Amino acid sequence: MLDVRRLQMLAALRRLGTIAAVAAEMHLTPPAVSMQLTALEREVGLPLTERQGRRVVLTPAGQVLAQHGRDIVDLVSVAELEVEGLRHGASGTYRLAAFPTAARSYVTDTWRELQADRATGLELRLTELEPDDAAAALAAGEVEVAVTHAYSNVPPVDRPSLTAWPLTTEDVLLAVPASWEVAQASGRRADLADHAGAPWVVPHADLACARMVRHACAAAGFRPTVVAEATDFTVQLALVAAGVAVALVPRLAASHVPDGVRLLDLQAPVTRHHFALVRRSSRNDAGVRRILDALVGNASRTAGAITPHEAGAVAG
Repeated sequence: MLDVRRLQMLAALRRLGTIAAVAAEMHLTPPAVSMQLTALEREVGLPLTERQGRRVVLTPAGQVLAQHGRDIVDLVSVAELEVEGLRHGASGTYRLAAFPTAARSYVTDTWRELQADRATGLELRLTELEPDDAAAALAAGEVEVAVTHAYSNVPPVDRPSLTAWPLTTEDVLLAVPASWEVAQASGRRADLADHAGAPWVVPHADLACARMVRHACAAAGFRPTVVAEATDFTVQLALVAAGVAVALVPRLAASHVPDGVRLLDLQAPVTRHHFALVRRSSRNDAGVRRILDALVGNASRTAGAITPHEAGAVAG
């Protein structure tokens, strides 16, 4: 394998024209430079320089190798700049996984913020995944950051190889048709036991949100009568607006409430905690830290944009 340092010397000789100038630029003695170039000729098996008076000029073979040396210098410079950017979190492509509510709100805001920051060359790639799948993708090395959630009434999953960064916390609300009598009572929290006989729309059974609903209803002493399953909370709210069913909906998922829906606080509160998960091996990565800082700020602002007053209002 050719010695990169010697190729750089050859490139410098083509540019500067004398051994002495190369030695001065590279902080070496002229004899040391001459020895290295002679060693490079032995490696190649071809003459690379020749004397023309007091000057040393390159042979055709020397010209070819000098150009490669110049290219190597350029590539090394680019690599050094990119490494410096990575060290300070100013460059690199990072893959995120996030559940839908986060993906369409503060994750999108984070992407917009990083893209608008001209001092940052960070590139993001996003995959929408439910929390369990996002954590699995992170553990498998398929993404660098996983935005997940955990409900206060569902036992947490232990993930010893991952580090969690808290993002925000939101309440879970009961969505009922505004025309129902229970929706007309103001200033009281909803007791889920009062809705034991109501039809329910719930998330698909294998999702954490579905486990939350089952546990909340079980704590109130009943098993919900499920008339519809929908992963998308906007579909759930549309069914509630149609008077078809009731649903438990996280506050951030109800940022746009259709006409005819009333959101009620729960007498036995349930909360949803948002987290950003990273692998322990990458928690000190400057780019990851920059993304986490942006996620924390945007998640807090998103949660603050929906007030308890709005949550208790009747839409329509």
